[in-house]
Amino acid sequence: MITQKLPKFDFCLGTGFSDTSPDEGLIEDLTVEDKAVEQLAEGLLSHYLPDLQRSKQALQELTQNQVVLLDTLEQEISKFKECHSVLDINALFTEAKHYHAKLVNIRKEMLMLHEKTSKLKKRALKLQQKRQKEELEREQQREKEFEREKQLTAKPAKRT
Repeated sequence: MITQKLPKFDFCLGTGFSDTSPDEGLIEDLTVEDKAVEQLAEGLLSHYLPDLQRSKQALQELTQNQVVLLDTLEQEISKFKECHSVLDINALFTEAKHYHAKLVNIRKEMLMLHEKTSKLKKRALKLQQKRQKEELEREQQREKEFEREKQLTAKPAKRT
């Protein structure tokens, strides 16, 4: 179990404060269930995992294409060794340049996809942090409004 120091609020009592004495302080240990952390992580993953899996699949396809192109390039190199004609050699060099350009394009695409996935991960983290901050601010505002409401509530005068 993960433990964090958080302020304790007794909402069941309707007071907004704990029953402990002022000497004991307002902050006590609050345990966060592993299940809750797991559910939050699963929610975040379910939101971003499909895009990341598609990116992974695209990277795998690009890698496979690159392997095929490398194999083709190796075959072309072996053809160079067998070729005796200058015309055949020139044609093969042109083909090699074409495959090299394809490899360069595939590499650029792979780098671009890698950058996009990195940006998505950073964005997901920032969004998660922003949402947590906003939720904390909302909760603090609700608590302030509750305390203000409580102080503004008319209290009957005691009869003597």
